[in-house]
Amino acid sequence: MENEQNPIVDSEDNALKQRRIRSFVLRQGHLSSGQARALEEFGPQFCIDYSPNALDLEQAFGRNAPRVLEIGFGMGTATAEIAAQRPETDFLGVEVHTPGVGSLLKLIGEQSLSNLRIVQHDAVEVLENMLPVDSLAGAHIFFPDPWHKSRHNKRRLIKPEFVAQLVSRIQSGGYLHLATDWEDYAMQMLAVLSAEPTLENTATSPTGFAERPEYRPLTKFENRGIKLGHGVWDLVFKKK
Repeated sequence: MENEQNPIVDSEDNALKQRRIRSFVLRQGHLSSGQARALEEFGPQFCIDYSPNALDLEQAFGRNAPRVLEIGFGMGTATAEIAAQRPETDFLGVEVHTPGVGSLLKLIGEQSLSNLRIVQHDAVEVLENMLPVDSLAGAHIFFPDPWHKSRHNKRRLIKPEFVAQLVSRIQSGGYLHLATDWEDYAMQMLAVLSAEPTLENTATSPTGFAERPEYRPLTKFENRGIKLGHGVWDLVFKKK
């Protein structure tokens, strides 16, 4: 029959999909009652459905303002704090985990934030399909999964091809800010960003790492790590 599926082909297609780079690992998480209420109450206003078509950012935010992308905002505490500090800037957060989306929506409601929108989807596909070239004033990626086992390092998000695509969405003069608490990942990030010809390092330290910008708040986890002597590395690069 013409419409009969070939199980071998289907298996190969699925394997290809599994090998495709993703910005996340899907983990199950408990959705609190407050997060569930926030999803129901604020989701329709502040969440944008994924679409394989370019997003009209001015329409999405209802104004013309600088836009910053944040990939993987976790529970959204830092994201909400940054958005509150910078009301003149719009922030588009991308996160796959429902509890994190619900948590940020709850903070949006509690703090009456109007300059945040959320896409709950794989950031790689959002970047490829929804964000036009030169549409961003900046991008944040704070504490991405370090894939700390050597055999898993290849799964890390910060790779030359991903960075090149991300930077293509940032306007000239815009910035890319990364942070990690894994030293070997920090060194990899520094090497990848330094090799991208359209970027220049803003750090004045000979190490190549930047001082933490004032707008990035310390998380509870980060504070605890610093007290235990753990390092945190910030990288802030500017697009030429």
